[in-house]
Amino acid sequence: MRVILFSTYVPFTGGGANNIVDWLEVMLSRDGHDVEKILIPWVDSPDLIFRQIAALRLIDLSGADRVICFRPEAHLIHHPDKVLWFIHHIRVFYDLWDSRYRGFPGDPHHLAIRDALHAVDTLGLREATKVFSNSQVVTDRLLAFNDTFSEVLYPPILDPERFRCEGYGDEILCVCRVEHHKRQHLLVEAMGQTKSAVRLRLAGLGSDANYVDGLICLAKKLGVESRIALDNRWIDETEKEDLLATCLAVAYVPFDEDSYGYPSLEASHAAKAVITTADSGGVLELVLDGINGFVVEPSPAAIAAVFDRLFNERELARVMGEQARVRIATLGISWPNVLDRLLS
Repeated sequence: MRVILFSTYVPFTGGGANNIVDWLEVMLSRDGHDVEKILIPWVDSPDLIFRQIAALRLIDLSGADRVICFRPEAHLIHHPDKVLWFIHHIRVFYDLWDSRYRGFPGDPHHLAIRDALHAVDTLGLREATKVFSNSQVVTDRLLAFNDTFSEVLYPPILDPERFRCEGYGDEILCVCRVEHHKRQHLLVEAMGQTKSAVRLRLAGLGSDANYVDGLICLAKKLGVESRIALDNRWIDETEKEDLLATCLAVAYVPFDEDSYGYPSLEASHAAKAVITTADSGGVLELVLDGINGFVVEPSPAAIAAVFDRLFNERELARVMGEQARVRIATLGISWPNVLDRLLS
């Protein structure tokens, strides 16, 4: 089959939305398909959204048997066999409209943009022959905002066998972009309330230098800087595998994430428990409290308590890590399942 993978991307910004496209390209090629990947640069500036949408509607991809679309607003492309693996909306015009992350006023101008965007998105969604989402959270949003049903199709990791477990050390690990909505500050604050000698490693590149500097100042203020490592840089796959192999557990506490997030899935393949919070969104579809990790309130005290518990109960960390691998199988997170659904 001649398949085009069509998505948008933000220049100089990595993330899971890029991986899902890149890895699907690899797996489709391995399966013998003729694959082209097309990425269009995108800017979420409110006053530029509809100019970019107009450009998307002019693109002709008629040479493909099937087009699979991912990030917004890729679903607005024209094609008679358009399949969506929908990752998320432009969230500031949807579920984050009333949050601190909107970044512009809720005035009549922006309300008009929001209403028009909802209408256009719904049109593009209904043009698709099939609609999949990457999580139940996104499926629920599509139904609530666009009256569109979608099937949950969990994205796997490329070559997951590369992740391994070599024991359970003293360090809670968090590998992801260092950004306010990923809430690394909660983890630093939690370290200030721990009673054990547990350590924390924050690893990942941040776009906001003020937030990164704030984490360093916070650790010093709480007197825990000697037990926290902050690697504010891109972590390559080999280093990530090594860090996961020896850590005690993984902490992933974003605010209302669209999916379970690759950090939690990588941790599970490495047989490590995942610590998350009750408001972290799609992560809760993977992590079952007390089984393959902990789901706690988003408070430093609650997070500190599970940090200490895992540090003091290494056998519990091991058992939860084993259950993390079982959970992956239970949810059917695999490339054969993905290819079957997207190409059927």
